[in-house]
Amino acid sequence: MTAITRATYSFSDFRTTGGEILPEVTLAYVSRGTLAPDGRNAILVTHGYTSGPRMIEPGVASSEGAWSTLAGPGAPIDPRTGNPYGSKFPRISVEDIVTAQKRMLDGLGVKHLRAVVGPSYGGFQAFQWGVTFPDFMDGIVPVVTSPRTAGADRVGGLLKWFAPDPNWNGGDYYTTGNVKQTLTAQRVDTLRRYGMADSLAARFPTKDEAEAELHRIASTWADGFDANSLFILGRALETFDVSARFGRIKVPVLYVLSRTDALFPPSIAPGVMAGLKQADVDAAYFEIDSDHGHLASGADADKWAPALRAFMTKLETA
Repeated sequence: MTAITRATYSFSDFRTTGGEILPEVTLAYVSRGTLAPDGRNAILVTHGYTSGPRMIEPGVASSEGAWSTLAGPGAPIDPRTGNPYGSKFPRISVEDIVTAQKRMLDGLGVKHLRAVVGPSYGGFQAFQWGVTFPDFMDGIVPVVTSPRTAGADRVGGLLKWFAPDPNWNGGDYYTTGNVKQTLTAQRVDTLRRYGMADSLAARFPTKDEAEAELHRIASTWADGFDANSLFILGRALETFDVSARFGRIKVPVLYVLSRTDALFPPSIAPGVMAGLKQADVDAAYFEIDSDHGHLASGADADKWAPALRAFMTKLETA
């Protein structure tokens, strides 16, 4: 069986694109297999908005249907005070996220990536990798995602859920009580938009049983996820737009969407592909014929696996 390693990598004094300094950063990751002596065989799999580093680990269930997931605690500790950042966490960008990943990979001895592959928020990161570190990989595979989200008021949408919670305290709820009930309700709503209710209806004999399972999945996720992470990652998307920088992408792109995804519908594909082609990017598009909406990349992995395999083979022989 392929070796699986769960680990963390820490470094200090990370400057964000906004000019703030994080005195200490710790990234959690899961690795499978062995890094080649030349450090050039790794594939980076970036995870979704509300999943975590165990996404590629066999046997780990996923509430998102996104390739297995770990929903871990997300309240970074400020080494200068010993207290959670809470609402004071510095604003970060998607570019900061991939720059931190690059720093980790450098520290782990990875010299070059075969590819960056990721669904949803992981797809934003895949696009960002392509424009920020265009020489560090052989290809990128953004899945059920888009190269731009700028302009959306993500924080406003989240505040509608959390501001009425008496324990919220502007995000500094670590001493006032938890916000699990609100987090669970928000997660149920999110999973419905992802298409999970329809997926469960096909697996459970009655509507009540399917509904109970949906709430169980949301509650389990809320046990391990920090609500502030939703805000930190959501703010990062308010300025995310790499569509004007497609000219920096030097490697082949496989862009994958789902036929029934309401978040990133196939109707956006022509515009994205036209932009990539105009920038002379070697880009291909694949649409997953799935009834599982935003969850298609995991729920119907077999339907797009051949396209991914062919793309990876192309990178190996290029």
